[in-house]
Amino acid sequence: MLLHRHLADIVSAQHLRFWLRKTVCHRAIDRLRRSRLAFLPLEAAADLEVPAREHDCLMEGRLGQLIARLPVIPRAVLLLRYQEDLDPPEIARALALPLNTVKSHLRRSLALLRSRGGELHGSQAGEIHT
Repeated sequence: MLLHRHLADIVSAQHLRFWLRKTVCHRAIDRLRRSRLAFLPLEAAADLEVPAREHDCLMEGRLGQLIARLPVIPRAVLLLRYQEDLDPPEIARALALPLNTVKSHLRRSLALLRSRGGELHGSQAGEIHT
């Protein structure tokens, strides 16, 4: 794909940033699918700490704390959906999960975040279970 062909369609700096992020994410997923490297299951990454990126609106404040407390798979599904703007079928392919499982994780995690949104007051309590 020749990315420069689509530059005329860019209407703002935000649009360019979104477009580049989505394009890079899709290319990375494509490359991972083609590679022959062995990968650990997603559950094995449960104990890894992920450093927060600066100026990332999704991972700041209370919402970031709530999302960080989700189990690994629901957290990955939420981030791929709302931070990387992947559709549920794309998430299902990327994580090798059934589509209905992805939809269930999205629905339950969003309901949990809505219900817990007012409860968190800066504390780093235990993990949220969905």
